[in-house]
Amino acid sequence: MKYYDPVNSRLVFLGNKATPEFWDQQWNLENLKEVIKRNGSNDKFVSKITKKFLQPNKSVKILEGGCGMGHFVYSLNRAGFEAYGIDFAPETIAKLKEMFPDMNFSLSDVRKIDFPDNFFDAYWSLGVIEHFYEGYKKAADEMKRVIKNGGYLFITFPYLSRLRRLKIFLKRYPIFNRENFNRDLFYQFAFDHNEVIEYFKNLGFKLIYQKSLDGVNGLREEIFFLKSFIDKVYRSRKFLFKALRFIFNKLFSDFSGHIILLIFKK
Repeated sequence: MKYYDPVNSRLVFLGNKATPEFWDQQWNLENLKEVIKRNGSNDKFVSKITKKFLQPNKSVKILEGGCGMGHFVYSLNRAGFEAYGIDFAPETIAKLKEMFPDMNFSLSDVRKIDFPDNFFDAYWSLGVIEHFYEGYKKAADEMKRVIKNGGYLFITFPYLSRLRRLKIFLKRYPIFNRENFNRDLFYQFAFDHNEVIEYFKNLGFKLIYQKSLDGVNGLREEIFFLKSFIDKVYRSRKFLFKALRFIFNKLFSDFSGHIILLIFKK
């Protein structure tokens, strides 16, 4: 279920509470090491974008805050960077440290990072800040603290796409009732990206790039009478559906993108 919170101009998603235990269960795969290597080797997003702004070098330190199962950290290391990954899911981090002893994984909360000030040349945050019911201020303050002056912040999160704004205008979402809300059901927010941009600007970051992404998933999330067909486009490994997914993302991401990528320079 999704609700519209008009006070804070955001959508509230209900589902599983995003606790460390929840994420440990999500990433508890028998073939975890193989999945990490495969997904990391096939990464055409994080490493490609990073290399547009930073030259691969082991002196270039990059943090992924909320690294999950670690495949993007694996990808950045393969690309020639000195990549670090932190997460607050203890079982997952323990497995990553055991499977990849030469890589920099550590147990840490993005709201209180165990690294010195101005330590990283770049910071990747992929679908993290939306999971804190109390807001992303503490996580943002830590981003500012650990990124060097002149360093980069790459951040993605669900946002109010044009499709979602249209549905808000048409009153297609029930209104969020804060008084009767069970916080144990909270999963994530979808933010007004302009408010996020303004917040980070006030922290001392300059926006240098933005792009809506994942248009197919946005359609899948919001247009329910097409869900069966869009699920096939979104999930199938068959060539036809992979081609349709590519075309639909090109055509619809600006309208229905589920997430947005923002790139800032400190």
